Amino acid sequence: MKVRALATLLSLLAAMTASAETKPASKHEFATFGGGCFWCMEAVFQRLPGIIHSVSGYSGGSTENPTYEQICSHGTGHAEVIQVEFDPAVISYDKVLEVFFESHDPTTLNRQGADEGDQYRSVIFYHDEAEHKAAARAKIAAQAQYADPIVTEIVPLKKFWRAEDYHQDYFNQHPGQGYCSFVIKPKVKKLQSKGVIKSD
Repeated sequence: MKVRALATLLSLLAAMTASAETKPASKHEFATFGGGCFWCMEAVFQRLPGIIHSVSGYSGGSTENPTYEQICSHGTGHAEVIQVEFDPAVISYDKVLEVFFESHDPTTLNRQGADEGDQYRSVIFYHDEAEHKAAARAKIAAQAQYADPIVTEIVPLKKFWRAEDYHQDYFNQHPGQGYCSFVIKPKVKKLQSKGVIKSD
């Protein structure tokens, strides 16, 4: 009986080990990009399944720890960006890029709608070579949707600076603010109606 019980126990342990080895571990990844005002991009990606967390910030410039006022002066070279943490078991980086290209106009240089300046440029900051290649593929694929050339920059991420606290979660915190009502809300509703992001 003892031998049979031991054999059963060993069999169960082997099955559990095999199950643990074949089940993929959930490892979160990060993506950083800019497509106009970071309030807009954050509002969109907060509603995308698989996005764990998003942070508004600045990247691509020369000034250390830049402020919003410095960004608006066009002297730092930074772009308004968001950095998202996502679960690749739920959403792939390729899908993140697909939504990125669909959620703004990547053919306008240093501009999105009435927002004009180099801080509003379309840019993907890749974290590693795999993201670099994926971004290049996504840009080529997205071009088929636009008559004008896509001007999105694809550059390595050197430093991400978190924006001031009052910029974080802006649309959710200030839904009645003018820019939120007339610019961000219609964009969010449009993408929700197309099934790109989930409804509130």
